[in-house]
Order: sequence, then structure tokens, then C-alpha cells
Amino acid sequence: MNGSIQITEAALASLIGLTAHEVPGVVGMAPANLKEGISRVLGRAQASDGVVIGKDGARYTADLYVVVAYGVSIPTVARNIAERVEHTVKTHANQELAATRVHAVGVQRV
Repeated sequence: MNGSIQITEAALASLIGLTAHEVPGVVGMAPANLKEGISRVLGRAQASDGVVIGKDGARYTADLYVVVAYGVSIPTVARNIAERVEHTVKTHANQELAATRVHAVGVQRV
């Protein structure tokens, strides 16, 4: 096969968002910007909400905006998110992230 496979930033953001939701201690994702906040108010949440993909040279970066459960260790949850996201992106998208930054923007009782 002589073709190439391109993974869009939107697909990568969805993969990362879905992965973050699976980490114990994550309640959900927070809007990363005003546009996402408005979409959520209108009931159009997506898997990529709370994920911002950037570029650092040839590699992607990921910023995740998460809401964590009350009572969990935020540093531990953030580390687990980063490790799982980096592993998933490497195994499912064949990409290495230049940086994975987790922003805990809220705490919620579950």
C-alpha cells in the first residue's frame, strides 16, 4: 500500500477527550473557550470538548481542561490522564505528543 494516513486535529482531540473521560476521578471536561461554552449551553457537547490541540514543530500538543471528583488527589488524576492520553495517542494514532498539559478547572461532588 502506497498511501498515507492523515489524522486530523479534530479526530485527535476526540480520541484524547474520550480517553480522559475513562480515567477514574474525572467527572467531565470543561469548556476550553467561549465557543465551546456556548455550544454546551445549546446542548451540543462533543467528545473533543475540553481539549485543545496545538503544534510544537512537527508534533502535536494537548491541553485538557478537566473537572475532577471531590476528594481525589488532583496531581494523581492529572498524572494518570497524561499517561493514559500519551499511551492512547501513541498506540491508536501513531503520534507522539510534544506536551500534554492537564488543567484541573473544577471540583465536583459525584
